[in-house]
Amino acid sequence: MKKSFYVLLSTILGILLSFILHAGIEVLYIRYSDNINWNSIFGKGACALPIWLQVGLLVIGAGGGFFLGFFWWRLVYIEKKHWRKKKED
Repeated sequence: MKKSFYVLLSTILGILLSFILHAGIEVLYIRYSDNINWNSIFGKGACALPIWLQVGLLVIGAGGGFFLGFFWWRLVYIEKKHWRKKKED
C-alpha cells in the first residue's frame, strides 16, 4: 500500500513537471515561430505545439515519474540511504 502510494505521487509529480516544461516550450515556440498552427486534442482549448509533442511530453512525464518512484523507493526504503545525518553513539 505504502509503495503504491509513493509511486502514484511520484507519477503525479512527473506529470506536473511535464506541464511546466510544456508551457515553457510553448512560450518559446510562439515567440520564435513565424507560422503557428493551433491544435486541440480533446476539442477543448488550443495549443501551438504539434499533437505528437503534446502527447509525448505527457507520456515522458508520467513514465519518468513512475520509474523515478521505483528508484526512490529502492534507494530510501530498501538500501536505507537517507540524506539526514545519522546519530553517532
